[in-house]
Amino acid sequence: MSTMTRTRRAPTETSASGIKALNWARIGDDLAAHGCAVTGPLLSDEQCELLAALYAREEPFRSRVIMARHGFGRGEYKYFRYPLPPLIETLRTAAYPHLVPIANQWHERMRKEERFPPGHAAFLERCHEAGQMRPTPLLLEYAPEDYNCLHRDLYGDHVFPIQIAILLDQPGEDFEGGEFVMTEQRPRMQTRAMVLPLRKGDAAIFAVNFRPMKGTRGDYQVRLNHGVSKLHKGKRHTVGVIFHDAT
Repeated sequence: MSTMTRTRRAPTETSASGIKALNWARIGDDLAAHGCAVTGPLLSDEQCELLAALYAREEPFRSRVIMARHGFGRGEYKYFRYPLPPLIETLRTAAYPHLVPIANQWHERMRKEERFPPGHAAFLERCHEAGQMRPTPLLLEYAPEDYNCLHRDLYGDHVFPIQIAILLDQPGEDFEGGEFVMTEQRPRMQTRAMVLPLRKGDAAIFAVNFRPMKGTRGDYQVRLNHGVSKLHKGKRHTVGVIFHDAT
């Protein structure tokens, strides 16, 4: 997406201070303009490789999904169980407070009643009280010919409107193809497609479902979907950080 600005590099360690060091003003501007933003490197190569290597293990995960069985595409993914790996837990809890003002502004503009508390623990408590108790962060693995159909990660009535995906392999070296794709469906207009230029360790921050857009008669909602195009060669791993839990 040629008009999107890549933010300044964060420290290689994924810590609360590393998340804080992201250029959140630029991220906010890109989310407002496009419904998505690219952070630049957030995880180090070593951290990416450690997370990708978890896929071969069973104990960190609560379930495994084969996409073709459900019509989701080709490839597979696994949902982490609680307690989450420390890197994933830090990403989830440290990024959430920076996204809350954007999320609440979006809900106000879209005339939605729900507002989000400043801390992630309080929001998870709300999810759990509503029966959404299963953790949603996940690790995805793609091989040649695999792809992920356009979709939205909702999981229940309580939905935080922004999520994060981090690419763990290097395009052009570890794999070919497999671009991160988003579409934006605007009322009475043709669908707009966007390809996010991710490199190893980069994070995409993007709308889960709807975002507000300013029109001539005020704000209106546009729906966004995300997916991954067909992988041609190699293997591709991605960590998905979703802030609401699942029923």
